[in-house]
Amino acid sequence: MKSIQVYQCFCDETRLRILNLLLVGPMCVCHFSEVLGVPQPKVSRHLKALREAGALESKRCYNWTICSLPEAPSALLEVNLKCLQDLRSEEPVFKKDLKKREALMGRLLNQAEELPGQMRCLIEGC
Repeated sequence: MKSIQVYQCFCDETRLRILNLLLVGPMCVCHFSEVLGVPQPKVSRHLKALREAGALESKRCYNWTICSLPEAPSALLEVNLKCLQDLRSEEPVFKKDLKKREALMGRLLNQAEELPGQMRCLIEGC
């Protein structure tokens, strides 16, 4: 991973918002658009950039693609993620996104009987 790619990830609001959501836990690609309120193609472009920079990992689980932070992030990425975590309580858009994520996960947990395997992917990972 190149240092410039890491910093490029942290210089874009949408990418910061995605990383902020992933600090809480994994999410399906299909849910980012709903939480962030941005079109799916834009989310996909940002996820691709984050993946190429080594800032996120993704894997297939049933029909979903689950994104998460890397299990072994580079030292540079880890330091920047800690900084982001410290800022999340100060930035209103981060707080708003986290509330939307919490509401979404609550709805999904209520539907867990319909999607037991997929919910296990989100909660426990594949």
